[in-house]
Amino acid sequence: MTRTILLASAASFVLAGGALAADLPSRVEAPAPVFVAQPVFSWTGFYAGVNAGVGFNAGDDRDSVVVVAPNASGVPAGTTIRYGDNSEDASFTGGGFIGYNYQFVNNFVLGAEADLQFVGLGDDDAAAPISVTPVTPGFQPLRRGISGVDWFGTVRLRAGYAFDRTLVYATGGLAYGGGDDARFETAAGNRVFFQDDDDVGFGWTLGAGIDYAMTDNLILGLEGLYVNLDRDVDANGTAGFVGAAAVPAASESNDDNLEFGVVRARLSYKF
Repeated sequence: MTRTILLASAASFVLAGGALAADLPSRVEAPAPVFVAQPVFSWTGFYAGVNAGVGFNAGDDRDSVVVVAPNASGVPAGTTIRYGDNSEDASFTGGGFIGYNYQFVNNFVLGAEADLQFVGLGDDDAAAPISVTPVTPGFQPLRRGISGVDWFGTVRLRAGYAFDRTLVYATGGLAYGGGDDARFETAAGNRVFFQDDDDVGFGWTLGAGIDYAMTDNLILGLEGLYVNLDRDVDANGTAGFVGAAAVPAASESNDDNLEFGVVRARLSYKF
């Protein structure tokens, strides 16, 4: 009898424990957090935009014309006439550009860009002669307008490194541009145009900049360029006066370059 009572008590305890466990809330594992990877900005693609800033002269404010052939009035070959420069020291510049970037190896960016710009560094007035070497008795040099640059363009490569939405780059390539008419001018104000210096001159440019992608399409930037344009001149014309007689220069040569810098802000749209 005692054994029966003990077995019945044990069975009742087991059944009671099972019922109590059934009444307890079940334990559910919390779901693992889901992380959504944010897309990384890519600089690859075409873009176009506008820019505006300041241009400033960076070269010597002098211009030399060399008489390379003698003439019957006694002006020897090798005579050098130097003139002052009336071109502006600084000016507004602005224009547009178009380009393409390619991002590779995660952060390196290569690209190409072309732009066309207005810049008011031209010279509309004649400049007075500074010196004539060697000194020629009776020779009075005419005043000559020094050509500046009124517009320019570049075709450049760009190489940079991207810090996500910020791109730091160096750039360089071909530059071209045009300026004012060069001319001789007599003391009485009679102008003798001896050649047109408004033709396109070619040269090179180097610079650097930084771009920041404000959105996936709008990019704000700042860029600086140094531009060097060749303005070699070979022209026939009038070099000056001996007494009252005009002295034609069989040929003149000008090997000075036009040098100027540009700092500009950029706003572009990436397609």
